[in-house]
Amino acid sequence: MWWSTFRLSVRNLLLHKMRSTLTLLGTILGVASVIAMLSIGEGSKQEALERIRSLGANNVIIRTLSPGEAEDGGDNNNSSTSAVTSRSLYQVNAFGLTYEDLRVLEDLPTKRSVVPVMMQRRDVSQGGNRLGEARVVATTPELSAVRNIQVQRGRFLQRRDRESMANVAVLTQGAATELFGYNDPLDQPILVGGTAFRVVGVLSARDSGIARAGESGGDDANRDIFVPLETGRARFGFLTREAASSREFDRVELSEITIAVADGDQVAPTATMVRDLLEKRHTDTTDYQVLVPLELMAQAEHEKRIWNLVLGAIAGISLLVGGIGIMNIMLATVTERTREIGIRRAIGAKRRDIIRQFLVETTVLSATGGLLGIFLGISIPMVVTAVAGMQTVTSAASIALAFGISVAIGIIFGVYPAYKAAAMNPIEALRQQ
Repeated sequence: MWWSTFRLSVRNLLLHKMRSTLTLLGTILGVASVIAMLSIGEGSKQEALERIRSLGANNVIIRTLSPGEAEDGGDNNNSSTSAVTSRSLYQVNAFGLTYEDLRVLEDLPTKRSVVPVMMQRRDVSQGGNRLGEARVVATTPELSAVRNIQVQRGRFLQRRDRESMANVAVLTQGAATELFGYNDPLDQPILVGGTAFRVVGVLSARDSGIARAGESGGDDANRDIFVPLETGRARFGFLTREAASSREFDRVELSEITIAVADGDQVAPTATMVRDLLEKRHTDTTDYQVLVPLELMAQAEHEKRIWNLVLGAIAGISLLVGGIGIMNIMLATVTERTREIGIRRAIGAKRRDIIRQFLVETTVLSATGGLLGIFLGISIPMVVTAVAGMQTVTSAASIALAFGISVAIGIIFGVYPAYKAAAMNPIEALRQQ
């Protein structure tokens, strides 16, 4: 009986190919939009979480804020900068984290290691190849473990490099490619700020781990140059000029301090202690920001969950419109097939048989549209990834959800036309021409 009903339903739908195709479009686009939006939303969520995760879930990161950044938002509301004017009319703006802050934070009882970072922009070149004003990261060997930095060739910074203040450098993949092309960069010299450095390692093609959480459009972390902290301090100092013709200099001792916490449960208490200690030391300025990747991950997951719900709701409206289209076409079909319904009732068909026939037709319509929508929905994220370079994640759950909703909507919106057809008086139906 069910197979016969199915074949009859398909035959009836094929009698009006154009009308059935237009009805399918609503379901196809609805299912495709649900899958595509959820895939794009999930991809952006995974990308954001991966960036935050690269900073270390058990880390507490303190970074220096410039006066302009402090005005936009810091840990305090007060923002000022200390200025020292010399006889030559040069002005030095001193702000940010200091080595004294580092010594205080090294006494935290919950820390596993404390890693300082000094970042400056220097002209980097090798022969005729020029990297331009690249970001030079002066740090300690412990950064590799704290930020999960992977070395592709050679080695990372070592303790002996610090002790001897060696002029050695570790390149990120992007910097190595721009400076050396296809040549081997190991043991080759480069010029950093006019000083010769020897390349001892190349990192894997990924973010260096220094990319600041929450920032967009900033430095490309795949073009960084890593040097020992003591070497950077001795060769470059703490002063950087705001512009080539400017008489103002910024004096920043440390750009970031990363605290690796021994126990993950102690991350929040450690962040609280860090904030309390720095508030006592930086009473007049807002020149630092405390970042807790664990908190950022929880916040990002919450925001993306809300975003996915919004995207799903918008896409769900498309499915709802498709369901309304199915109801509309089935009501028109009931009107057109009034005499057929009367004949079937006259020769013994029961009301449940009429209901089954029309419900099967709506189910075939919605299921066919759902299957075609799945193929379109999977294709859209692939195109977005290929064209825009955005990460997308198409999950089986989103496919099942979209297809299940499309079938459910088809059945729900087909119930009323089916019951309307079954409720017809056979004698009145036979009178229709």
